[in-house]
Amino acid sequence: MCPSSPRPLLVRSIPALWTFAFGLWGLSRQDSVWRDEAATWQVARRSTAETVHMLGNVDVVHGLYYLLMHGLFDLFGPGTAVLRLPSVVAMAVAASCVAALGHRLAGPWAGLGGGLALGLLPAVQFYLQEGRPYALVAAGAGISTLLLVTLLEGRGRAVHWVAYGSTVALGGLLNWLSLMILPAHLATLLWSRADRATGRRWTAAAVAAVACVLPLVLISRSQSAQVSWIPPLTWHMLIGPTILLAIGCAGALLDRPRADGTRPDQPRPDRPWARRLSAAAVGLPLLAVPHIGLVGLSLIQPLFLDRYVLFSLLGLALLIGVAIGAAVEAVARRRPRAAPWVLPVVMAVAVAALLPQALAKRSPASRVDDVLAAAGDIRRMKKPGDAVLFIPAARRDTRLVSPDAFAGLRDIALARGPEESGTLKGTEARPDRIRAAMLAQRRILLVTDAPGVARPPATERERAKTSVLRTHFRPVADEQARGRRVMVYERRTGAPRPSGD
Repeated sequence: MCPSSPRPLLVRSIPALWTFAFGLWGLSRQDSVWRDEAATWQVARRSTAETVHMLGNVDVVHGLYYLLMHGLFDLFGPGTAVLRLPSVVAMAVAASCVAALGHRLAGPWAGLGGGLALGLLPAVQFYLQEGRPYALVAAGAGISTLLLVTLLEGRGRAVHWVAYGSTVALGGLLNWLSLMILPAHLATLLWSRADRATGRRWTAAAVAAVACVLPLVLISRSQSAQVSWIPPLTWHMLIGPTILLAIGCAGALLDRPRADGTRPDQPRPDRPWARRLSAAAVGLPLLAVPHIGLVGLSLIQPLFLDRYVLFSLLGLALLIGVAIGAAVEAVARRRPRAAPWVLPVVMAVAVAALLPQALAKRSPASRVDDVLAAAGDIRRMKKPGDAVLFIPAARRDTRLVSPDAFAGLRDIALARGPEESGTLKGTEARPDRIRAAMLAQRRILLVTDAPGVARPPATERERAKTSVLRTHFRPVADEQARGRRVMVYERRTGAPRPSGD
């Protein structure tokens, strides 16, 4: 063991505190909330019955997460801290799991380095402060992988198999694509050549987990129109995963346990396959298999988004830790007193190199828009008697997150509200009714996308709104901020009124 090796408690706790501190830094993102988080925010404010009603129509894949956030909003009230702190805590847990895995499989310095590296990865820093379930899934992946290693090392009992299956099932209920961790774990079993009894127990736990999640998978498939916007897989989408896999493979090549499969500071395991268990056998499948699985699914239906396999970065962090541990050991053989300084120097260089990325991830510009910025514009620009329109209808999220800003404004296109209709954005009236309602107004406030992210009108309702505004109204004010645009329209002199007006 290297001189001055950190103690196990420090190996597990320092990365958790480090990642938690990174998460607290700039948590509010200058009081901005973007459209994906706005979905969490507005659903979390609904009653349980309203949420269940909505899940029958849309977003059932995030149902468990919405119910969790509903409970937190009820306890602590809505706010950016409450929205994002669960992700911060979850990723801190994931970092601690990576550290524990590295410590067991490759030594204390590998564990400490891997745990610290996880919080620095740019993708992790993005979702570390995101009011969505992906960090929670990563925590579940870390816990389930740690349980698997415990079982393969012969330290576990039946209760550990139950905990393993339950953790995998819980992750699947948060996002069923996280079930791709099961083939990754299967690869680890095959790599370490576990015996048949262990394989049977793992199969039973895996089948139980899949059975728990299968109803969610089937229901969510009926709502697949929600992901119809994801573009088809192209070669350039594979560049990032290929680079990650190359880094992971380099780390795996540096994983060199002793001939009996252990590190100098580890006891010799009793089970033969436990001696073959290594950081490479755990980390490389965890990194590679989910990406390969997502590519395969995307050939059937476009689903290739990095956040769906965010948990695979735990494998990358583990393998980076292996490389750091190898560097510490190499220095220790020549200059033992310098060995403890290897990790601080590596982390200082990494922090300096990634600081621009870290600052960018904590700015409102890191997301495509900000619903709260538009709400502030509405407060300043509205007048008594004004009406409001949203193009597209999904931009109604600004009103749903900040209803006070829209007090006194009439949503003239809305036929049934989101809660009543069991949808995220509500149900709008027919185009002819929207046209008539618009012509009855003197002033209309329009909430839409800024030109840089706006798309042409895609539905008949959007085209009707746009046509009436262009033909019978004139813009008198225009504010753009953080991907959102608020315009004030006044009716032109001589514009027609609906019959009976």
